[in-house]
Parts: sequence; structure tokens; C-alpha cells
Amino acid sequence: SLQTDLNTGKDMANRTSVKEFILLGFPGTWQFRVSFAVVFALMYTLTVIGNASIIALVWRSSNLHTPMYFFLCNLSFLEIWYTTGVVPKAIGVMLGTSQTISFSVCILQLFFLLSLGSTECFLLSVMAYDRYLAICCPLRYSSLMSSVLSVRLALSSWLGGFLAVSLLAFLTSRQTFCGPDVINHFLCDIDSCLALSCSDTWPVELATFLVSIIVVVASCVVTLVSYMYIISSILRIQSGRGRKKAFSTCSAHLSVVTIWYGSTMFLYVKPSAQNSLDVNKIVNTFNTMVTPLLNPFIYTLRNKEVKLALGRAFQKK
Repeated sequence: SLQTDLNTGKDMANRTSVKEFILLGFPGTWQFRVSFAVVFALMYTLTVIGNASIIALVWRSSNLHTPMYFFLCNLSFLEIWYTTGVVPKAIGVMLGTSQTISFSVCILQLFFLLSLGSTECFLLSVMAYDRYLAICCPLRYSSLMSSVLSVRLALSSWLGGFLAVSLLAFLTSRQTFCGPDVINHFLCDIDSCLALSCSDTWPVELATFLVSIIVVVASCVVTLVSYMYIISSILRIQSGRGRKKAFSTCSAHLSVVTIWYGSTMFLYVKPSAQNSLDVNKIVNTFNTMVTPLLNPFIYTLRNKEVKLALGRAFQKK
């Protein structure tokens, strides 16, 4: 027994911990990877321009200085950083110029992306609650959703998102990685990291599942309940024009919510990390690049107030 303990101790001492990882990205020919990098760069540029334009438009247009557009600015600001945390590194991985990532930077990217993702869940549920008050309690809306409350709700979303993921990132950083050191992804995510861990991953998987339930499912329930009341209230409106006008105030948000929660639940709300990593890569691409790109266009094309403010901004120029 003593000899066994000594041998185990020697094995642990000899086992070298991995200090950096190699990101595999998308396999394929050089031309294929270059074309992917160009698409990523184009999407990133459009995402930053689109979301920054919404922030600038709301800032400049006094008629958009309402809680709804304040939350939209928070969402646009978040999307810029969310996609910035992924795309520049992903382009380097695909071009082969920056395929390695240190362990500490890997954990930092994981923490950053999951925190921003959690914040987005909270922000979308806050925006759903805001639409519920606007449609179901229109006469009391300005007193119920004051500027002070809207700032508190936005701040709570940011703090809640980063605090919720802190334990998860800490547990992942305590995992032992002793090889292989190749991550089958273009970013550091929970599933890819746990697939390489040579220590017990069950605590991290359990923590991931619990955080997912708290963040994703709880915020999704708030959003669903808000929309149940919204739809019920819209159906009680007598005129077709009134119903159309009421629905138009929340149709853009509903589109964003559907896209975001669909992909997020697939990635994180599961009891185990054994999803196909190749499938995860595709869904992550959608989640970290397509959704942030679509948001400004959805809100611009499906929102009359934003289109009018945009028209006035161009007329001034």
C-alpha cells in the first residue's frame, strides 16, 4: 500500500502540466481556411460598425432616450466586446499565425465570453420585462420604468453575468491538463477544455449545468412569462391597427431572443459536456458571430422609431 502511494506520488510529480494549448480551428485546405478568415473579418467589421452605429444613433436622437433604447445600447456595447473576444484570435488561428494560446489567456477568454453571454441573457430578460410594462401597463410605464430603475436593471445584468461565471472559471482553472494540448475549436470553451482535462471533470460539469439553469433557464422563463402577458394583452386590443402597432414594439426583441436562446441552450443546458465538438464549433460560430451581426439589422429593419431617427440623421448630413 505504501509502495503504491509512493508510485502514485512519483506519477503525479512526473506528470507535467500543460502551459499552453494549440487551437485547431476549422480543418481544411489553406484556401478554405483563408476564405473562412475573410468571412470572419467581414462579419466582425459589420458587427462593430452596426452596433456602434446604434449606440451613436441613440446617443444623438433625443426621442430615443428611453429605457428600451438604453437597454439596446447596453446590448450593442456587449455584442461589440463579445465578438471582439473571439474573432481576432479565430482569424489568427485559421491563418496559422496565432494558433497557440497560453493556459491563463485561455481561462480568461472562457471567463470573458461566458460572462458576456450570461449578461446578454439577463439583458434580454430585462428588455422583455420592459416591453411587458410598456404594453400591459402603458399609462404607468414612465413611473414604473424610471431612468433610475433602468440603470439599476442594466447594472444588475452586468454584475450578475460576471459573478455567475466566476466560480465556473475558477473550477476550470483548477483542472489539471497533462496532454494532449490540442483544442478542437477556434476558441476556449468549456466542452473543449474539459475534453483535454486529465482530472475529474464532474464538479465543473455540475457547476456548468447549475449556472446554465440559473442564468439561461431562469432568464428564459422571465422572458417567456413576459411575452405570455404581452401576447394576451395584444389579443385583447380591438382594432387590427392597434394590435399591429403593439406587436411592432416587441417583434425585433422577440426575433433576437429566439435566435439567442436557441443556440445558447444547445451549447450549455445539458448535464454532460459530451456534445459533438464539431457541432459545438458550428453553433459557437452562430452564437459569437452571426447573432451579434444580426442584432443591429433586426432592430433597424423592424423598428419604426429607429428607422425614422436614422432617416433624420442622414438628412442632417
